[in-house]
Amino acid sequence: MDSVKKVDEGNENTQPHDEASGDRSSIQDDEKSDESNDGVNTDPALHERNITIEEPPSSTDVSSEVIDISDTDGEDDVDNFIPVAAGIQYLVKRADNNWYPATVIHRRPGDTELFEYLVHYENFNRRLDEWVTRDRIRRETSLEEQTIPCFGEYTARFSSGLPRVTRSRQRKHDEINHVQKAIEEMDPTTAAIEREHEAVTKIKYIDKIQIGNYEVDTWYFSPYPEMYARVKKLWICQYCLLYMKYENTYRHHLGDCKHVHPPGKEIYRKGAISMWEIDGVHHKLFCQNLCLLSKLFLDHKAVYFDVEPFLFYVMSETSRDGSRLVGYFSKEKKSLDGNNVACILILPQFQRKGFGKFLISFSYELSKLENAIGSPEKPLSDLGKLSYRSYWSWVLLDVLRDFRGTISIKELSDKTFIAQTDIVSTLQALNMVKYWRGQQTICVTPKLVQQYLKDSELKVPKIIVDPLHLKWAPRKKLPNPIKNK
Repeated sequence: MDSVKKVDEGNENTQPHDEASGDRSSIQDDEKSDESNDGVNTDPALHERNITIEEPPSSTDVSSEVIDISDTDGEDDVDNFIPVAAGIQYLVKRADNNWYPATVIHRRPGDTELFEYLVHYENFNRRLDEWVTRDRIRRETSLEEQTIPCFGEYTARFSSGLPRVTRSRQRKHDEINHVQKAIEEMDPTTAAIEREHEAVTKIKYIDKIQIGNYEVDTWYFSPYPEMYARVKKLWICQYCLLYMKYENTYRHHLGDCKHVHPPGKEIYRKGAISMWEIDGVHHKLFCQNLCLLSKLFLDHKAVYFDVEPFLFYVMSETSRDGSRLVGYFSKEKKSLDGNNVACILILPQFQRKGFGKFLISFSYELSKLENAIGSPEKPLSDLGKLSYRSYWSWVLLDVLRDFRGTISIKELSDKTFIAQTDIVSTLQALNMVKYWRGQQTICVTPKLVQQYLKDSELKVPKIIVDPLHLKWAPRKKLPNPIKNK
């Protein structure tokens, strides 16, 4: 099943939008009376009053509790009569029709069957957790026959005499397949934080969102207000990001909404791509809605409602109907660590089009105008780490390609505005840093650079920021704690 589905554009609102001016108009009173339970929230204060981040019910923590016996219609398969218990591992069929080990986390009433079950696939990122029906769950006793192990290709290598899997190969496999690091492998402090985070965000109730013409599968839990937090699908306006429970309310809103582009100041436009600078103080509701939306696709995002200390740089794509949200990054107004990005996201329906590297590049263009070395806030998500590593590699290789002579890490940092720690980690990944007489030395030849530049991941990005189209100046210069580290 695809995670993003484009719906028929004919189903979208056909009424023209007026130019955005002032605040968004509210939903009409007669609709509120028809669907009084949909209470569209436009007061930022209500966000804080309604928000509840609750831990999973105790049943999810009791592995022996039976949560279902069968929802089948008397099928002959004995597996359909095996009790399903929370906290127990079974085999679960994924969309590729293969069976994988997975743990049942929770259950809820189903649409077509008695119950649906939230499962977590072992050794897979939590964003692949999903709700499944009873017929997709089997006993684990048939593991060897039914499942394809996560590292099956490596098991095959051992039996066929192919090269042994080294730690380096294992690490590359984990990065490419986004295998999540086990809590047991983390340091005690990080492990404690991760366990608390998992307890709070364990159950993902919202399966899908409808935003514009796209129906998108969600990846993670997001702390929407209680009356919205447990619906299976949210309807979200692609211009003002207002969220609704019902399609009728959503359709009505499309006719009322006065916005045709993000709020704030447009600071960049080239072709169909625009960038908007939005202050969390002046556009609090929009920024809160943006944070709630992004949490559906970011596991460790912590800021939802305290948006005043941040600036949001929103990327939009313009069409005949308006300028729709593509992605964004946020930035602290005063970063003690010298970070030029706090949070970054491209919505799933717009990924793999070069927009991620564009946002990263844009953040460094702002750093250049501020004359400040920049670095994203750590830790990065698995996808964020891959995007940043690819971008840093391309920038550094582009500098080294035409360089002859000796250059230090600090000089590379001053040329690219990339933090020295990020440069070192990138060059180490490229096997270009050696230790000589107690110092880190860059060891590179033009031939080696050209070999790396042939890699499709390190080629020139599809979309490049044109500084001539950037109309922006820093508010004021602030000391940068990480400069020249």
